[in-house]
Amino acid sequence: MNEPLLAVRDLGVTFDTPSGPFEAVKNVSFDVRAGETVAIVGESGSGKSTLAACINRLLAENGRISEGSVRFAGKDLTHASEREMQRIRGAGVGLVPQDPMSNLNPAHTVGQQILEALEVHGKARGAEGRERVLELLEMVGIPDPAERYRQYPHEFSGGMRQRALIAMGLACEPELLIADEPTSALDVTVQRRILDKLEQLTSETNTAVVLITHDLALAAERADRVLVMFKGELVESGDARAILHEPQHEYTRTLVQHAPSLVSTSLVEQRDANDAVLAEVEGVGRMYKMRGGRQFWAARDISFSIPQGSTVSIVGESGSGKSTTAKMLLGLEDVSEGSIRVGGEDISSLRGKRLMRMRRRVQPVFQNPYASLDPRYTIAETIGEPLRVHRVGNRRSRNDRVLELLDQVALPRSVAEQLPHELSGGQRQRVAIARALALKPDLVVLDEAVSALDVLVQNQILELLVDLQRELELSYLFISHDLAVVNMISHTVHVMQQGRIVESGTPRQLFNAPESDYTRELLAAIPGASLSGAS
Repeated sequence: MNEPLLAVRDLGVTFDTPSGPFEAVKNVSFDVRAGETVAIVGESGSGKSTLAACINRLLAENGRISEGSVRFAGKDLTHASEREMQRIRGAGVGLVPQDPMSNLNPAHTVGQQILEALEVHGKARGAEGRERVLELLEMVGIPDPAERYRQYPHEFSGGMRQRALIAMGLACEPELLIADEPTSALDVTVQRRILDKLEQLTSETNTAVVLITHDLALAAERADRVLVMFKGELVESGDARAILHEPQHEYTRTLVQHAPSLVSTSLVEQRDANDAVLAEVEGVGRMYKMRGGRQFWAARDISFSIPQGSTVSIVGESGSGKSTTAKMLLGLEDVSEGSIRVGGEDISSLRGKRLMRMRRRVQPVFQNPYASLDPRYTIAETIGEPLRVHRVGNRRSRNDRVLELLDQVALPRSVAEQLPHELSGGQRQRVAIARALALKPDLVVLDEAVSALDVLVQNQILELLVDLQRELELSYLFISHDLAVVNMISHTVHVMQQGRIVESGTPRQLFNAPESDYTRELLAAIPGASLSGAS
């Protein structure tokens, strides 16, 4: 009766690399009992995802369990055959991976892929299976399940794709669910609904959850116990709230210190209200034609301005229209109504050379530092690509500019000849920022540019963005679902819901005295908000 569902003992994981063996996990031991939620916290590269991969025996080909053991329901998985592991995966141990783009098959509908998980383990098929899939889609908060069942991953938003993965992980009602950053790409309200559902699952079915996250506040709010990992080792473990409020290890204290919150000090200085306006968005909307002749407005009647040298943020949940608005400003989506002017010029009428000139003034930084860089290009080629496309300078001057940009984003010049896979997530995002700055733009559009990063790297990138803004007088349109981050970096904030702006103001105005119910709902859903003042 007292035997844990999962028992990890003295676990070591080694990867064989060209430079020799690398110990990714060292001497880790912990238990997870039925119905318990245990969170594993640490920055990128700490070994937390590698540890999770050991449980399901899904390590990369060059990785191996070099010492210790993993026991699930009394069975030693360390020496289990692949056939035995196939029976355990999904039915005994469910998995919700982090990246929805690389874990959903673009050639099959979302409904088919969830149904396949049921069929493989003999849980349901045919009409019964389809009904179960619809239940799962509704359970994780996907609207119109019958319509969405027939759609492909590219027709889902990023948040909806992640919810589909969660439905897949829960499909076979596993005894243990490994959730590897399951909500890092989701806005706070959807995140709360998903995690509420996981808690409900735990209490109703006695399912255990191993939650992998870089968000210490979320871990403390949602887990019974927290394990803190640093450089492959378990440096602290214990009661979730105690670790948040009284961290013992220096690394844990650093995580707590750098976690963004609504009481974090703003990184930006107050701007003059009379600053010249760089970009104006007036009454803008974007309409899509759906199957059956239906119309869908992703954004409607959007109006705001971006003064020179300031940061204007748009916050809202997945599907609120914030990324669509960003894409219209970048010229990547057509404007269905209204106008967007950059430097007084209406961008919707621009063609040819005039459009190319506008693109030099407005540059993007996207969310995923792993997907936004071409894996075949060296870092120097990646940063220099905009210069080549726009025929700026010669080879020597472009090389000089690349080195200058590496200096600006605080990367060593030695990375110039490296490939993206040789860099960490934070370094890759610095490369993406350097590429965006190559053409010396006036405006940089950052679409969830720090949401995939752990708190320490996130803090470094935010400070970098603020330093670059001061140095280069840059303007930013900052798209985010993280209100705590927005509070730190913004001069003005616009809250979007269902395609419209519902409230605007300074961070202090919006977050200290919100007027709309929706803004109050967003604030209440911030991880750790319920723990403030807790002991």
